Amino acid sequence: MIECSVCHSKIASTNSKTISRAYDRHRSHVSSKTRFLNVLLVGGDCILVGFQPILVYMSKVDGGFKFSPISVNFLTEVTKVIFAIIMLLFQAQHKKVGEKSLLSISTLVQAARSNVLLAVPALLYAINNYLKFVMQLYFNPATVKMLSNLKVTVPSLASVFNEYALKSQFETSIYHQNLFLYGYGAMFNFLAILGTAIFKGPSSLDILQGHSKATVLLICNNAAQGILSSFFFKYADTILKKYSSTIATIFTGIASAILFGHTLTMNFVLGISVVIISMHQFFSVLSKVKDEQQSSSLEMVDSQNSQRSRDASFLNTIAGANEDASYHVNEEGKRPLLPV
Repeated sequence: MIECSVCHSKIASTNSKTISRAYDRHRSHVSSKTRFLNVLLVGGDCILVGFQPILVYMSKVDGGFKFSPISVNFLTEVTKVIFAIIMLLFQAQHKKVGEKSLLSISTLVQAARSNVLLAVPALLYAINNYLKFVMQLYFNPATVKMLSNLKVTVPSLASVFNEYALKSQFETSIYHQNLFLYGYGAMFNFLAILGTAIFKGPSSLDILQGHSKATVLLICNNAAQGILSSFFFKYADTILKKYSSTIATIFTGIASAILFGHTLTMNFVLGISVVIISMHQFFSVLSKVKDEQQSSSLEMVDSQNSQRSRDASFLNTIAGANEDASYHVNEEGKRPLLPV
């Protein structure tokens, strides 16, 4: 905290991260179109996340999986890579005159260097996606979704680091970032497939073995969910994404009860109630007021920094002029003349 030199009020310190500053400026100019996009993101995320455990449950045969869960994750990442390439091709065809192509070698190399941090969340997501299948072996879809809301360690780290990596390079195209994020994910899952083949034999290299219509739907659903999440983390935030995924628990529980006859216990109802109360508190008017106060504090700090820079520049200019005048010499004695 620092004290304002004019009104002596306490304002936020200037040592905030550059990434949060840049995004705060972007968020302060959010249009109604962007807010509508956020609504669509939440709605789509609830449906896709809600369907995911149901599709995994439908893909089980005799209480187990006839396919390799790693192969599903690998095919999901490959699908997302293809989507990112298609969107980059589409953008390249509609680029303005004078703009550099998004698919040029120099642009891709620069984007790859700037977004190397995306390898970290890609690895964490690869681990988390495998754990989702393991959980499904022991619990029904509603219980799995409820337990996943705890966000023990891996998914939380993945989400927060993903948001940091995406927003730290905010000017980079989201499709460039998706290309590298999904590319890293596909690479890590492929390495896992090779590792499995070493222990189980070459037959495990058949990534299409044991798949069905349910697994195809699961791959498409997971791919769409991952693509939607990237927009969440870049243009919204992790907290909103987690609340959105939590709302999907209601959808999962109801669908699981209708499709498979699973019982919705009182504990499930109590858990949902806690989530709704938590969301109400988080998105309440008081919370928004605090955010606005913090935003205004950041703007005040930026204004003060700009004014100090201008003052320092002005003083340096005067000092330089005085120094030049003090060393000016006349033609006869070559002696310094003092400034008037």
